[in-house]
Amino acid sequence: MPAPAVPAEFAAARLHVVTGKGGVGKTTVASALALALAQTGKRVLLAEVEGRQGLSQTFDVPPLGTQEVRLVTHPGGGELWGLSVDAKAALLEYLQLFYKLGRAGSALEKVGAIDFATTIAPGVRDVLLIGKIYEAAGRPKGGRGSGGKGGGLHYDAVVLDAPPTGRAVRFLNVNAGVADVAKMGPIKSQADSITRMLRDPRTLVHMVTLLEEMPVQESLDGLRDLADVGLHLGAIIVNQVREPLLTPEQLTQLTGSAKTTKKDKALEDLVRDELTSAGLRPTNPMVKGLIREGRDHALRLDLQAEMAREIADAGPPVVELPALNGGMDDGGIAVLADELAEGLLGHDMDQTRQGGH
Repeated sequence: MPAPAVPAEFAAARLHVVTGKGGVGKTTVASALALALAQTGKRVLLAEVEGRQGLSQTFDVPPLGTQEVRLVTHPGGGELWGLSVDAKAALLEYLQLFYKLGRAGSALEKVGAIDFATTIAPGVRDVLLIGKIYEAAGRPKGGRGSGGKGGGLHYDAVVLDAPPTGRAVRFLNVNAGVADVAKMGPIKSQADSITRMLRDPRTLVHMVTLLEEMPVQESLDGLRDLADVGLHLGAIIVNQVREPLLTPEQLTQLTGSAKTTKKDKALEDLVRDELTSAGLRPTNPMVKGLIREGRDHALRLDLQAEMAREIADAGPPVVELPALNGGMDDGGIAVLADELAEGLLGHDMDQTRQGGH
């Protein structure tokens, strides 16, 4: 069953939330998606909320703070800005905004009240973190207090590098998180506003995974949990997809079910001949080692194909990203951005570079 095509509405989403099991490349994919959006001429904010400074490492810039910093200016007019949201700073800003505490807020921080408040009530902490995303996503041109006189919004799109799958549902289901500690008042009101934003069809939650059993299973479970709390699913983004290094005939030779000593000997002779033709002097350990690696590669491809079928049957559109031999060095993030621009946003970057849009 082929995976569904990516809907055209994905390119018009206002907020892209990126989650996935730890270790699947979630931050890399979020960064590439934000860069892809900026390449289409948009002003984009890329935000993280876990304090790991993954974005600064990805773009090789100094650690991000609580102020928005421009990371990339694209020749086509797009801009990419970065932000690392901190719960403590968000709470101080919140107290100033709603209660005008001024210096009293700093005094609370000195006695540890801020750390206590953000630790004892994790639901409130999440509201404060997402509250910064909510403000940025809805900020009018001209900034706060401008009344939107310039028309439109400050950012065309926001990409949120969200917590991993195991915590994503609780993090995004903010109303449930504050239900026991805020029945009314500003926190409850802000949680309601954030919930409306997160459940708006223009907010999409994308799941990043690898073609391995544990990431795929956790991703499928996470997708069901996210849908159950009313969030709109975007795409399943499969990261680090390996291309076959051998021909189908070679893979069949390596994985044929009827393995015998005679067939193994024939395979060893074939590898030895190939190495000799290439000007090498094959030894028995070299030949056996290459066959062993070849079989491991073939088994890996079989597992990859099986996992790909499970993902395709899950329902959401699937976008595959290649495994990069050089990692993120030498423009790797730009390669992934181009793949996402075409596969997720329906934007042909080759045409853009030739003057089209």
